[in-house]
Amino acid sequence: MAEEKKVTVRLAKSLIGRGAKQIATANALGLKKPGDVAIQPDNAATRGKIALICHLVEVADA
Repeated sequence: MAEEKKVTVRLAKSLIGRGAKQIATANALGLKKPGDVAIQPDNAATRGKIALICHLVEVADA
C-alpha cells in the first residue's frame, strides 16, 4: 500500500482577537498556541481548513 501524503502545519500568529470560526478551525488542526506544529494528512478536508486560516499558518510538506 502506498504511503499517505502528509503536510506539516505551524501556527505562526496568535489566535487572540480572531473569530470563533477561525479558532475552531485551528483547534481542529491541532493548533492551540503560536509555534505549535501538527502533521496532518494531505487531503481536501485538510487543505480546506488551511485555506480558512492561511494568514495564520505556515505550511510545508512532511
